[in-house]
Amino acid sequence: MASRAGPRAAGTDGSDFQHRERVAMHYQMSVTLKYEIKKLIYVHLVIWLLLVAKMSVGHLRLLSHDQVAMPYQWEYPYLLSIVPSLLGLLSFPRNNISYLVLSMISMGLFSIAPLIYGSMEMFPAAQQLYRHGKAYRFLFGFSAVSVMYLVLVLAVQVHAWQLYYSKKLLDSWFTSTQEKKR
Repeated sequence: MASRAGPRAAGTDGSDFQHRERVAMHYQMSVTLKYEIKKLIYVHLVIWLLLVAKMSVGHLRLLSHDQVAMPYQWEYPYLLSIVPSLLGLLSFPRNNISYLVLSMISMGLFSIAPLIYGSMEMFPAAQQLYRHGKAYRFLFGFSAVSVMYLVLVLAVQVHAWQLYYSKKLLDSWFTSTQEKKR
């Protein structure tokens, strides 16, 4: 066997790597999916922190209501959306299937459901803005309903991708546990 800096082993041209062990595909997939989910969790954390900041400024009246409107009702239950992300992060170190399943279920309850409710709650204001050009809530000079719909669309995409990757990760973990039983 050759050292890193030394010459190649005698009798080989370096093309004899085919016989060596490789990392199983489900392990490679697990690492990749964990990385993707972590990136999505960090994006979700940024959205969540911005929402908390907006709600805090609105409730504490740090700025006038012309600058920052009071929060919509859907924003309160959406604050619980941090729980599924934390459960997802807790499932990663030991490939804990039960934490990942809890994360996926609670994501539907605490993330997706408030976003659906929020889209329905804000729809009349969005319709009025579209038809008549009138907005009654503002966020730093912009229509609050427009800004919050953008946040809502981004959050739906983040959570949908999180669910998709979590399902694929769960399948990958089930594959590895099935192979261990054989």
